[in-house]
Amino acid sequence: MAKVASKEAFQEGSKTLKEFSEITVGAKDIERISQGIGEEIIDLEKTESEKLIASMNIYEPNKTIPIMYISVDGTGVPVTKKEVKDRKGKQEDGRAKTREAKLGCIFTQVCTDEKGFPIREKDSTTYIGGIETTEEFGKKLEIESLKRGLYSAKETVFIGDGAKWVWGIAETYFHNATQILDFYHAKEHLMELIDAIYKSNNRKNKRLNSDTARLSKFLEKGRIEKIIHFAERLNPNDEKEISKQIGYFRDNIERMRYEYFREKGFFIGSGVIEAGCKTVVGKRFKQSGMFWSVKGANKLLALRCNLLSNNRFEDFWDKRSVA
Repeated sequence: MAKVASKEAFQEGSKTLKEFSEITVGAKDIERISQGIGEEIIDLEKTESEKLIASMNIYEPNKTIPIMYISVDGTGVPVTKKEVKDRKGKQEDGRAKTREAKLGCIFTQVCTDEKGFPIREKDSTTYIGGIETTEEFGKKLEIESLKRGLYSAKETVFIGDGAKWVWGIAETYFHNATQILDFYHAKEHLMELIDAIYKSNNRKNKRLNSDTARLSKFLEKGRIEKIIHFAERLNPNDEKEISKQIGYFRDNIERMRYEYFREKGFFIGSGVIEAGCKTVVGKRFKQSGMFWSVKGANKLLALRCNLLSNNRFEDFWDKRSVA
């Protein structure tokens, strides 16, 4: 019941159980049981975290980890009207229809391929998530990294987009990690900068391709100061959009040293966590007509993260059976 509820709508889960096992269970029962299992997972993780903090008995893996990656992102989950009362959002009337679910993933890398591109270690990805404050989520992510052997990692890399809360977590809980701004987010901002420059300066379009190629090369090389200098030179009137993009690049200079990161054999994209937002959250929580309570969503999200993290659910079920 927990597994089918994690994968599909409760009503569809009822049909699946009937079709494949000839067991008749109502949708409400599947909802009740699966959320109960999710709550047990939350309670177990909280208990284990408290024990870990109290004893400082950091979990040590059987091997040294060459590179550990920590990546986070957020995605909206449609919720009931009660859950967004008086909250500002992106609707035309200024109201919100969703609450942000924060998702974190941790994975490891032990090697690169023959061309020097990084390879994610098979079955090494684990997830945590929740509709919660940045502080609550950050602490959970830190505990998860300790369980995964943070102190045994030779290198720690934190990958994210440009959101301030993302880098707040990096600075607070993983201040020794190498911070990398997702290359593809940076490329999007570069295109927005170029577009703003051309609109503001009536710059001749025949130079667009050459400017785009030159600035893209600067980005790939991590020569962000060159991009900033180019933009400032063509922004004598301090245009709002150009200044905004210049600020974005200035704030993230050291997170954009992409040539150096490639030389180190690091991933420079946040594809793993972005795929996780679609697979872990979107696929289950954003189906047509769905509206969640925060409490219910968090329980099912805990279950889904547990199921999609390698061997976690079997370990939990063994502990549950013993208890």
